[in-house]
Amino acid sequence: MNETRRRVLAALADGPVSGPALADTLGVSRAAVWKHVEAIREAGFGVESGDDGYRLTAVPEYGGLAIAHGLAAPYEIEYHDALGSTNDRARELADEGAGDVVVVADEQTGGRGRLDREWAAPPGGVYASILTRPHVPPSQVPLATLAAAVAVTRAAREAGVDARIKWPNDVLVAVDDGEQGERVYRKLAGILTEMEGEADRVSWLVVGIGVNANVATADLPPTGTSLREQLGENVDRRVFLQRVLEEYHELGTDVDAVLPAWRDHALTLGQRVRVETPSGEVVGEAVDVESPGALLVETDDGVVRVSAGDCEHLRPVDAA
Repeated sequence: MNETRRRVLAALADGPVSGPALADTLGVSRAAVWKHVEAIREAGFGVESGDDGYRLTAVPEYGGLAIAHGLAAPYEIEYHDALGSTNDRARELADEGAGDVVVVADEQTGGRGRLDREWAAPPGGVYASILTRPHVPPSQVPLATLAAAVAVTRAAREAGVDARIKWPNDVLVAVDDGEQGERVYRKLAGILTEMEGEADRVSWLVVGIGVNANVATADLPPTGTSLREQLGENVDRRVFLQRVLEEYHELGTDVDAVLPAWRDHALTLGQRVRVETPSGEVVGEAVDVESPGALLVETDDGVVRVSAGDCEHLRPVDAA
């Protein structure tokens, strides 16, 4: 994204500001200022001009410049109306040497989740992949996945939805099951983390986030829910994504805060679980999570440390 354009937009938000004053402040010509203002208008922003200069009057609902405007996190935004996969595009940017970029799409046509499962990504959702180049060993990457789950959960709670995390990174919401007459959990968001690196360092890290924000109920899978379905109205996707990115960045600057934050929002801890791991099935009570994201399961044979696997919450014996 053009940095000068972002600075022009910030100045308009603090306006009114005259064209000559903008030109002097930014070190560009008045013609360049006019071109930037026109580009901002074409991006959907409302910009009025009067005797005292330009002023910002409206911000579009979504889009790259809209998401970047007011974002309190050091990311560039690359926006697409539709894209096969934001993670795939982020990987392409990584191969080109980019970093601190967030690829955003209004719709994904080839979205995928963990274990290469299909992830439905119709219009109205929040689909974003955060590309960074952290100075950490690959063994610490799971903390980024947990941090993303916390960031989404916090943003959902700020929006008014009581979201919780199922280990390691599924964000769920309790809903009434009309047929069974009980509360069940539906998936609100999923996270897919990919990386490239060597034994002692990460070259690049991509954390893909998919949230059913304003997705129509008819477009949701039977196991899914959305922010709109829970609230009865659309959420401001621009503000929601900004909060996710800001929370993720903040947790990235204080990794010691990730596990306590994850525990605060965990649904899995205290539950009886079954975890399918590469070495077999682990069944017992999930008692804790430890760095860099392993689940501790108390089984009949003692506590088992699970680093990776597919976790299922089991119904307690007394509720079966």
